[in-house]
Amino acid sequence: MSEWSLEQLLAGLHDDIQQKLGTVRKSFGHPGTKGDASEKVWLELLQTYLPQRYQAATAHVVDSEGVFSEQIDVVVFDRQYSPFIFHYQGETIIPAESVYAVFEAKQAINADNVDYAKKKVASVRRLTRTSLPIPYAKGTYPAKPLIPILGGILTFESDWNPAFGQPLSDALDEADENRRLDFGCIAAHGYFALDRQNNAYETSVGGKAATGFLFNLISRLQFSGTVPMIDIQAYARWLSR
Repeated sequence: MSEWSLEQLLAGLHDDIQQKLGTVRKSFGHPGTKGDASEKVWLELLQTYLPQRYQAATAHVVDSEGVFSEQIDVVVFDRQYSPFIFHYQGETIIPAESVYAVFEAKQAINADNVDYAKKKVASVRRLTRTSLPIPYAKGTYPAKPLIPILGGILTFESDWNPAFGQPLSDALDEADENRRLDFGCIAAHGYFALDRQNNAYETSVGGKAATGFLFNLISRLQFSGTVPMIDIQAYARWLSR
């Protein structure tokens, strides 16, 4: 009989994330330092456990019109098919076409932080994305439709009690699709995910929230397919300005 336990492995993954976030909250007094440390915990989770075709980083996103997003705590992006990612003076700049998902990381979820996350997500979704026809041996495939960019908020705690009640539902309610959040993980309490087919949020309260969120995200990414073929020349025209 095997001495390994899948149940214990998955539980241990969540417990590790929750413990690290809890340590950050207790140990760091400066809000900026505390925020940076929290981001690193979530980034480490995604960098370690997402399939290798995806990468995660704190970054700005730019489009071929020269418009930049706000700084995003966690950007999940393609590295297999993306021809360029800029690194300059410690900053990472990612072309809009390469982005799969964006997340804001906070210590606690509340109405202000949900609204702030919506603003950050919208700053990416509003960017222009190109998509070229794809050549192959016998001709070309039509340009790939743009994939939806997933967006969400990642926290350790909740300022609401209970965490999953009407105040959260009210905060998540959003008419502007660019600002709509798809995911939220409150490591100490559970996670939520938007079922776009039924236009309703599904919640998982308690349990191993960080692991549940990770699996849900991977599942959604699997159905997203691959990013579109980027029009490099749309970016190259900035060389002649």
